[in-house]
Amino acid sequence: MRVSPALSTLVLVATSACTGPSGPPIGPRSALLIRAIDAPKTPDFLARPRTLIAHLDDGPLKTALARCDGHPLVATRFSIGHRGAARGFPEHTRESYQAAATMGAGLIECDVTFTKDKKLVCRHSQCDLATTTNILAVPALAAKCAAPFSPADLVTGKEASARCCTSDLTLAEFSSLCGKMDGHDPRATTPAAYLKSAADADSAVTCGKVMSHAESIAVIDRRGRDFVPELKAPEVPMPFDGYTLDDFAEALADDYRAAGVAPRRIFVQSANLRDLTYWSEHAPELAANAIYLDESVDTKDGYAAAVAALPGLAARGIHTVAPPMWALVDLDATGRIVPSLYAKTAKASGLDLVTWTLERSGSLEHGGGYYYQSVRAAIHGEGDIFRVLDVLATDVGIRGIFSDWPATSTYYANCMGL
Repeated sequence: MRVSPALSTLVLVATSACTGPSGPPIGPRSALLIRAIDAPKTPDFLARPRTLIAHLDDGPLKTALARCDGHPLVATRFSIGHRGAARGFPEHTRESYQAAATMGAGLIECDVTFTKDKKLVCRHSQCDLATTTNILAVPALAAKCAAPFSPADLVTGKEASARCCTSDLTLAEFSSLCGKMDGHDPRATTPAAYLKSAADADSAVTCGKVMSHAESIAVIDRRGRDFVPELKAPEVPMPFDGYTLDDFAEALADDYRAAGVAPRRIFVQSANLRDLTYWSEHAPELAANAIYLDESVDTKDGYAAAVAALPGLAARGIHTVAPPMWALVDLDATGRIVPSLYAKTAKASGLDLVTWTLERSGSLEHGGGYYYQSVRAAIHGEGDIFRVLDVLATDVGIRGIFSDWPATSTYYANCMGL
């Protein structure tokens, strides 16, 4: 999908408040600020939800969504920018965050990791620089990679590889990189070829500005949006040159304190309960809005254990859990998409629900892949994105959804009056 990179003409106006499908969005104690999008300036961003509506089966949902076309949109915390707007912009770059804000994401994510000099930066994985930046095209920095580029061997079938970590670079070195669409060519025999992938054709930006965590706070704040940082699990042995997991968790909180951001605007998240416990004890101002990312559901036993653990999470003071989309929906005996056991147990335990990740699947004509696995038999085409989203919002009662193209969830939330 080609989109316009021109964002500078967009303006923010007016603030007001609204609620989610069953109360205030995301956290139990949060007020929601929203700012209107200059809808006439965003035809390219809205082309995606229009296309999805066109592919929906005829029925009440399609009729309702189609009637909203052309209406003014407002940003909402229901719509969460996953790594910014990673479907069309290099993830965790300034351009991706700006696009997410323009698409109406009320919350924008920075996945937080650290550099060699122990500064916080935004990367989904500490060691993904070889596929998300141009590091291999910069010989002086490529030489610092933990595992330098190794070419493919087309005879033996060995794939090309490289492992380049933020912890291999100082902040200044990291900041000199260009962000690119995540991808690589495993058959490459040169670094230049390795950096190329099919995802490049979807990008509106060829050299995205990579972000320190502090820079991301400034960019997101300037656009009037709020924050959903994730403390990523380090991929290097800890402590790292004396830098502990506690130091890492504290540094995240310190960046928001230094920026003067009100705690009610910050939704810290982690897949490690240890991090949530640390913030509860040492940064209690962040604990009320903390999100536990539940990644334990990917096996049958893991799913059952995760469901059984939900009442205990609530008892520990955790307010919000975020499993992948598929864990919140299931099919009933008639093949209708309905809330899952996980969803019903979480609600009965008093937990709020957030989920991930909309617009990050393969073709829905082939079942949608990982994110639709529990309802694959009911998925037949791209329009079913809205069918699943409607069940998640209306029947499951999620407070927000991460999306690689936040315009889709923003459009839905506005149309349905969330």
